[in-house]
Amino acid sequence: MATEPSPQRAYRAPCPNCGAEVEFRSAASAFAVCSFCRSTIVRDGDALRRIGQSAELFDDHSPLQLGASGRVQGAAFTLVGRLQYRYAEGTWNEWHALFDNGRSGWLSEDNGRYVLAFDQPLQAAVPEAASLRPGQQQIVNGQPWSVASVSAAKLIAAQGELPVKPNTERGFVVSDLRSTRDEVGTLDYSDPAAPKWSVGRAVAISELAMTGLAEQAQKTLKARSIECPNCGTSLEVKLATTQSIVCHQCHSVVDVSQGVGGDLAHYVQDNGSEPQIPLGSVGTLALGGKAPLPWQVVGYVERCELPDGADDEQTFWREYLLYHRTEGFAFIVDAEDGWSWTAPITGVPQLRGDSAMYQGATYRKLYTYTGQVTYVLGEFYWQLTRAQRTLNTDYQSGSKRLNREQTGDEIVWSAGDAMSADDVMKAFRLDSGRRAALQRDALPTSGSGGLLAKIFVAMFVIAVLLMLFRCSSSSSADCSGLRSTYGENSQEYVNCLNSNRSGGSGFRTGGGSFGGFSSGGGHK
Repeated sequence: MATEPSPQRAYRAPCPNCGAEVEFRSAASAFAVCSFCRSTIVRDGDALRRIGQSAELFDDHSPLQLGASGRVQGAAFTLVGRLQYRYAEGTWNEWHALFDNGRSGWLSEDNGRYVLAFDQPLQAAVPEAASLRPGQQQIVNGQPWSVASVSAAKLIAAQGELPVKPNTERGFVVSDLRSTRDEVGTLDYSDPAAPKWSVGRAVAISELAMTGLAEQAQKTLKARSIECPNCGTSLEVKLATTQSIVCHQCHSVVDVSQGVGGDLAHYVQDNGSEPQIPLGSVGTLALGGKAPLPWQVVGYVERCELPDGADDEQTFWREYLLYHRTEGFAFIVDAEDGWSWTAPITGVPQLRGDSAMYQGATYRKLYTYTGQVTYVLGEFYWQLTRAQRTLNTDYQSGSKRLNREQTGDEIVWSAGDAMSADDVMKAFRLDSGRRAALQRDALPTSGSGGLLAKIFVAMFVIAVLLMLFRCSSSSSADCSGLRSTYGENSQEYVNCLNSNRSGGSGFRTGGGSFGGFSSGGGHK
């Protein structure tokens, strides 16, 4: 029986710049960054040579750290290096995972979750970066892929042991592609003449049985305490992946994706309604056939559908962002015809006409529409902008839901299932007086129930009217606002012009990742 090779002997030598010890765990690793002076070092035989200096890492308080270890399919690995990238909406990390058999992989963020990927050689030429567009179908290494995102990025810092030289001198294009095999592929054009290709699958930290993680990743992060740029209230950023946070005093939306120093971009929003499930609530939910887990409500979003014409029916829905330390993020959606949960998926469904096939089920296309954010509370792992718009398509198979959502240059698919109001109440231990206000089969207006129930119903009706007013007032200028903000040829403006809808209200499963990129900039 074949056995895995034993771990390779580590090589240690003093940093040629400061004298601190630098360790190479793998014979295949030629580069490292000194943990003391941040010098970039190349290994030349038994000698080390300084070839540059890495910038200081942006402290994003990730639960991952150098030295953390885990196992996947029986193979043990250790995180020995880290690359940190910046793009238009924030930063993301790629962690160099060195396996005991000498193989290297990359553990990176993907829409609030994680992907473990491995580099693969390209067997044929791939499209030029400038020709890629979200939604395109491409063949890479003989397999079909769907382009999910295209973005410009730049390596800003490096840490630890690396298999390649970290190049922080220039930016490059990176594109994520997803497949019906539940895989995510990445085309890295840092060298346009020789693009790099990697393929990975979704993993949860809990599935990797990791040890040595940064402690209490969910605790208050004192290093990221900030003042609201609008009213001066102290804000505490509590999640490692937060890109936007809402001031609890004046409800301004503050962008922290570029760090917390200096002037923070923000916008002021009108007051909205209070969430039916209060922020901070913890509910025990079994999502996607997994064991029941405690999920905490960390964000709340109100969204509306922009009508095509004056005679179209106005619809709205609300989304609750849920967080679990080792599982990542999911959503609960409160729409006019009921409750559901949804979460981003790594792959893409197989599309045939107006049908989508995913995990053995056939989904029927319901409608395509343009959604708009009208109000937010809490923390979010994507960058929020005022009146943010998305192009959505809903699919349904019995109680199961699929949603395709496009924001700018990224497409995200989400999958989930219906929930009952009683499921929501039980999971979050809500007061029984809220039951009438949580029912979504029809607007509750009957005279039955106690005084407390009637109060909750009245509050719900008022909230509906407020959301309709905010949506109608913000969309009254049709697409001119998007044109002036993003330009006539922008994807946002084109989506607004081309949005369509085919009758009826109904569920809204969008949410999985609206706002586009995760803190990781997709998988990358």
